[in-house]
Parts: sequence; structure tokens; C-alpha cells
Amino acid sequence: MRTVVLCIVYVIIAILYIPVIIFCFLLRWPQPVSLIGNGAIRLGLCILGMRLEVTGLEKINKRAPYVFMCNHLSAIDGPLLFMLIPQSIRVILKKEAFRIPVLGQAMKLVGFIPVDRKGLRGGKRSIDQATDMIKKKECSFLIFPEGTRSRDGKLQLFKRGGFFLALHSQVPVAPVSIQGTFELMPKKSFFIKKGKVRIAFHSIVPVQGFDRETLPQLVEKVRNAIGSGLKEEGK
Repeated sequence: MRTVVLCIVYVIIAILYIPVIIFCFLLRWPQPVSLIGNGAIRLGLCILGMRLEVTGLEKINKRAPYVFMCNHLSAIDGPLLFMLIPQSIRVILKKEAFRIPVLGQAMKLVGFIPVDRKGLRGGKRSIDQATDMIKKKECSFLIFPEGTRSRDGKLQLFKRGGFFLALHSQVPVAPVSIQGTFELMPKKSFFIKKGKVRIAFHSIVPVQGFDRETLPQLVEKVRNAIGSGLKEEGK
């Protein structure tokens, strides 16, 4: 029932804010759209009755760019992290997501980057665009290095794309662990259950000194950090 109410509320919000999004799109003014998004996420938490336990957020410098990397358990992971991370965050999304009415235009406006997952060239192009954005705007990116949501709640193997982004832009990686969202909304589930979510921000991992040859060591270091914040069954 809570999920149905949330969907209705979000549809109403989308309809009401279409003029605002159009206005901001014409002026290339992303800040109001980001504020609306964060407000909608907070409202969603209240409707769903979701409780958050957050640790380690003090390790994040609000003015420094990072490549945030987190394990991926549910469709609600991204919105929760967007709300919690004290920065303006961008992501790299599959291009199909940008076809969603209203939401697609809003994502373009705030600087989300589309990626064509069918070819290596498309992925490289997206990483280059993200690297350029980090260097010019000093913004941060959120990456789920597993590439997709876990089917069993356990930590999967990591893909290298996000690590290339960190190396090319020379910004540190901020490892994050999330627990509880798999039980509340696993993959292929539409309904969201009421419950508690634990999110842990770990010590920053600098990328200086790493290169393509030593990339596996960087991957292992970040994966170990994320795994350290998970219960035994989630590792």
C-alpha cells in the first residue's frame, strides 16, 4: 500500500513540476531540479517508513570531488545516497533511462551522463565525458562497481569503468557500504517494505600511485573496504 501511495505522490509531483523543469532547462539552471529531487526522496522515506542508520559521513569533505563507490542491492540505493551525500552528485546511466518523460529531461539538466552498454566504445566515451566534467566542474560521481543490482544480496565482482574514471580524473575513491535495501526491495520487486537501512562511509582511498598495471590492487582495496561494512552473508 505504501508503494502505491508513493507512486501516486511522485506522479503528482512530476506533473506539478513540469513547468519548473522546462523553465530550468531553458535557463540551464540545474539547482532547483536537484532540490526538488532531494525533497521528493525525503518525502518518499516518510511515506515508506524507512529508517536510516548512517556512519562515517564526517569523512567526506563537502568541497572535494570524489568517485563514490557502493555495493548495489536495490533500486532505492541510488536515491538514498543522493540524499545523504553532502554534494551535488552525477551518475553514468544506461541511455534508455533518459527516455523517461520528465525524469529524463531532469537528469540531462543536472549533468547525468548516458552510456551505451552494448559496446566498449560507448563506455569509454562516457568515462571521458565524466572525467572532463570532474576536471572542469569539480563535481563528484556515484558509481556502482558491480554494474547491476545483486540477485542474492551478496557482493559481486567489480567492473573497471569507475576505477578508470578515478584514475583519469585523479580524484580519490570514497567507498560506501549499504545494507538492508535488498530485504526491502530486491531486484525485480516493485513493492518496497518498511524497515531499516544501514549506510557506512569508509576511509577515502587515494588513487595516486596506481595505474593500469596496478589497477587490480586498487579494485581489491576498494572492494575490501566496502566488504568490511557488510555482514558476513553479504560479503
